[in-house]
Amino acid sequence: MELQSVGIIGAGAWGTALAVTTRRAGRDVRLWAHEPETVAAVNETHRNEIFLPGIALDPAIEATSSIDEIANCDILLMVTPAQHLRGIANELAPHIRQGQPLVLCSKGIEQATGELMSQLATDLLPKAEIAVLSGPSFAAEVAAGLPAAVTLAVADETRGSALSHALSDARFRCYWSRDIIGAEIGGAVKNVYAIAAGIVAGKGLGASAHAALVTRGFAEMARFGLALGARLETMTGLSGLGDLVLTCGSPHSRNMSLGIALGQGQTVEKALDGRLTVTEGVPTARAMVEMAAARGIDMPIATAVHSVISGSTTVDAAIEALLARPLRSEM
Repeated sequence: MELQSVGIIGAGAWGTALAVTTRRAGRDVRLWAHEPETVAAVNETHRNEIFLPGIALDPAIEATSSIDEIANCDILLMVTPAQHLRGIANELAPHIRQGQPLVLCSKGIEQATGELMSQLATDLLPKAEIAVLSGPSFAAEVAAGLPAAVTLAVADETRGSALSHALSDARFRCYWSRDIIGAEIGGAVKNVYAIAAGIVAGKGLGASAHAALVTRGFAEMARFGLALGARLETMTGLSGLGDLVLTCGSPHSRNMSLGIALGQGQTVEKALDGRLTVTEGVPTARAMVEMAAARGIDMPIATAVHSVISGSTTVDAAIEALLARPLRSEM
């Protein structure tokens, strides 16, 4: 199968950045947007100032609001918010061809069902060949041409190599893997720990507390991933530990910035008010905690984040409860 044309479904910051880098890789790129004004801006001014300001787009990048035009491409990249993926997949289903690569770039767990994006896509789009793209990558940096490396997971190793070469350029490097579940879990659950890291920063608890939070958060993340079938190598790789370090280490992260606001005393509603982009850690926290409870996985940090977001406890009470946990062996 030829892998020359790329259809990107979702024209937010990450979708637009992927359009930029796949065009740099020499691919023919179409970008699907829900908003007519975004389609017009990309086609007429070659910019997407609402979601990715300050980045000039190659005039060869075409935008459309027609899902069937996107479906004609050789490779499809799904970059919609995780909680909207089901609706878009239902629209896309009649147009998918047998064996057509569908690369999931949305990071999250469906709140209503607890399904990973790959499980949802496999059910709704059985003709597609599912892959997952995940890893430490800020949209603005990737679009600006700064170096980044990510995981591209697909069951077939030969197809993984072909997709990686099709989507990579000199500064955006895709390392392929067969561990779809591991790549997905790392990308989804790190958002929850980024909220916790933001709370630590917002409360002014210091660098030592931040390091402890990220380390113990990774331990939870790895337990969760292994219980769902992920490989440890994936959890310690780009789409696991790599993405966790990035997202927990910069206020440019939507999830960490939410945590900072909560740590400074804002309510969840006020902190989220006016945001144009989705903070995926909020719905993921609930889904993750429910999945962990059903499997008997101990996840005190994730549980604390969910309790704060849901309003069942305060930030101060959640911190005190974590610090009051019994001492035990680290092993």
